[in-house]
Amino acid sequence: MYAFTLDQPSTLADALAGTGNGAQPLAGGQTLIASLKQRLMQPGHLVDLGRIAELGGIRREGNEIVIGAMTRHQAVADSAEVRAAIPGLAALAGGIGDRQVRAMGTLGGSVANNDPAACYPSAVLGLGATVVTHRRQIAADDYFQGLYATALEPGELITAIRFPVPAKAAYAKFRQPASRFALVGVFVAQTAGGVRVAVTGAGNGVFRHAGLEQALSRSFTPEAVNGVAIDASELNGDLHASAEYRAQLIRVQTREAVARATGASA
Repeated sequence: MYAFTLDQPSTLADALAGTGNGAQPLAGGQTLIASLKQRLMQPGHLVDLGRIAELGGIRREGNEIVIGAMTRHQAVADSAEVRAAIPGLAALAGGIGDRQVRAMGTLGGSVANNDPAACYPSAVLGLGATVVTHRRQIAADDYFQGLYATALEPGELITAIRFPVPAKAAYAKFRQPASRFALVGVFVAQTAGGVRVAVTGAGNGVFRHAGLEQALSRSFTPEAVNGVAIDASELNGDLHASAEYRAQLIRVQTREAVARATGASA
C-alpha cells in the first residue's frame, strides 16, 4: 500500500464535499482495495461511505423495492422484503462471491464499478430498475455504457436503486470457479413493459438480448429458448471459454433462469 488520506464521514453531505473535490469514494472495497494493493489505482484521497446510515436500508414503496447503495450483498439475500417481492434478486445476491465478499460488498459499489462479469448489473438491467444518485434518476437502459463505463458523472454518487416488482423473475449463472464471477449469467423478468433478458459475463458489459426477449414474450417457457440464435461474433473469448461456448451458455442459463422463474423443468 502507500500513503493516502482517508475520510469517514457520517452524512451524505460531508461525503459529497470530499468527492466533489476529486476524492475517490470507497464503498465495500471488494474491487478498490485489491486495486490499491496492486497499485492499479493510486488515489491520494479516499472517502469511506460505510458510516453513512442514509445510504443503507431496504424498503418497499408501492410496486418497487428500494435498496440503499451501501446495503451489503448478504443483507439483500437475507431480506424478507426482497425474498417476498423479487426472490430472484435475493437469490442472485446470495450467490455473489463467497461469505466474506457478501458481508462487505455493496449494491451501489458493484453497480458503480460495472464489472463486465458482475451479477448485480444483470438484475438492474433485467428488471428495468432506476439508479438514483444525489443529482438525478437514471433508467437502467441508459446507465450501463460498456466496459466499466456508466452514465455517472465525476463526483456523482449512487444513493439507491429502485427495482420494480416483476410478475416473475430469476437469475442463473455459470460461475468461473476461481473468481466466482459469472462466466455467463442471465437475469430474466416478466415486467409490466414486457419480458426482459439481461446477460452478464459474455461481452464487454451487461446487455439485453432482443431475440430471447421476443421468444419469451411469445411463450415464457424454457422450451421457447431453444430456437433462438445467439451470435458469438460479439461475445468474449478467453482462456476460460471461447465466444462460441459463451453463446451456448447464454442459451443454457436463460433456460435455467426461466425454469426457476416459472417452477418448470429446464
